[in-house]
Amino acid sequence: MVAKLKDVADLAGVSVTTVSRVINNYGSLSKKTIAKVHAAMRELNYQPNALARAMQGKPSKFIGLIFPNTTNPFFAELINDLEHRLFSIGYKTIIASSAENEQIEHDYLGMLMANQVDGIISSSHNLGIREYQQITSTVVSFDRYLAGNIPIVECDSYHGGQLSAKYVVDHGAKRIAVMIDEDTSVSPTLNRIQGTVDYLTEHHVNYTPLDAKRVNFTETFPGKYDAVIANNDVQALEIRNVAKRAGKKINEDFVVTGYDGSKIIRTIEPDLPTVVQPIDQIADELIKTLMAKIKDPQAVIEPEQLPVSFHYPE
Repeated sequence: MVAKLKDVADLAGVSVTTVSRVINNYGSLSKKTIAKVHAAMRELNYQPNALARAMQGKPSKFIGLIFPNTTNPFFAELINDLEHRLFSIGYKTIIASSAENEQIEHDYLGMLMANQVDGIISSSHNLGIREYQQITSTVVSFDRYLAGNIPIVECDSYHGGQLSAKYVVDHGAKRIAVMIDEDTSVSPTLNRIQGTVDYLTEHHVNYTPLDAKRVNFTETFPGKYDAVIANNDVQALEIRNVAKRAGKKINEDFVVTGYDGSKIIRTIEPDLPTVVQPIDQIADELIKTLMAKIKDPQAVIEPEQLPVSFHYPE
């Protein structure tokens, strides 16, 4: 349970008004009183609800964004797009990178709840379903199953997986490594692996699944493989660099496909074959779904599945 102002006052042995004055640095207070209040706030992990105080019960007009990281160009572009679009309709954003760490995501959720944001868009998947079921704010997910009552905006991952497999098969690859992220969460992104595997199986092409978190790229590639279907563009570029150093001719005798197709990747690495997820459409669908849930929290909303495309090397 999130600590309240009264809880801090009771623990510190002062009035609620005194706690409020300490938080707002208002009026003349003794150092001893200030120290007692700060100690109580730390013990209770109390987050001053500045947004809610300022709005006096009105909507905060803040939206929280929780994503695995901001270093992946795809997430960085999506977050930037969301921030600009939300600002244009009167909302500010609080951006949180969970760093694929359960405790960090837990703390960020607590912070967002303490500040009573109007809604949360999350693409992180460190925490269990139970924690998201307990959140009182409106939540919309991108590509992650968080809880039964949380709508998911997703792209056609199965078709994306098929497009990657089709490219390497059309290229003539016979010994294909399929990178798999051993994610224990129930996620629509698992469909891209299924799409890849189904296509390769239907075309009687051999493939080897490799755990992306356990494989040493330098020791594994190029090795016996003539193609790799990577999880994302950053991973694909890492594997390509390893193959280049080994003397392979990229897109000729060694093929690597990426996934996400952010604008910056397609600009600086136009010769990387990759599945493109439409960031503009994703941002639109996320915001449209979130606004609909904020308007009617009980509404059952099933967002439209968004199409993907394939970027061929230039």
